[in-house]
Amino acid sequence: MKTHEFLSLLENHKDKSLLFEYTSGKYVAPNYHITEVKHVSIDSVDCGSGIDSWNETIVQLWESPSEKNKKEYMSTFKALGILKKVGQMKPFDFDAEIKFEYSNATFHTAQLFVDDFEIFEKQLRLKLAIQKTDCKAKEACGISEPKLETAEACCSPGSGCC
Repeated sequence: MKTHEFLSLLENHKDKSLLFEYTSGKYVAPNYHITEVKHVSIDSVDCGSGIDSWNETIVQLWESPSEKNKKEYMSTFKALGILKKVGQMKPFDFDAEIKFEYSNATFHTAQLFVDDFEIFEKQLRLKLAIQKTDCKAKEACGISEPKLETAEACCSPGSGCC
């Protein structure tokens, strides 16, 4: 999801609570804060000598230990207010991918992208996901994608796999 898409989503649902599902069925606790917004410029060289660059917006979420008993989630209105203030101080690249940085006692620190969202009653639920690492230079490095064999081919008589 691009930064402008996220901000528009918040703008269109100001009356809802903002929830983040960081893995299937597990949500960032209601005591979360937006503690940092990073405007990141990445310049990279891959293993095939390809040069690339792009920008990302990274929003850091943190659960406050002193508010463990908090029951209500941050409103989209409040989150939008925080992000608008940030945008006045450091302008956003609205075309940058937005990611959310998060961890807790049972989940490692990760930068998660928005995989999907849903509106559920008075909630805007963002479904976050981990982006797996990948080689951008497979062709240049002679790496081919493994072909998945069908069960028939694998377990045919005489194949030696069964």
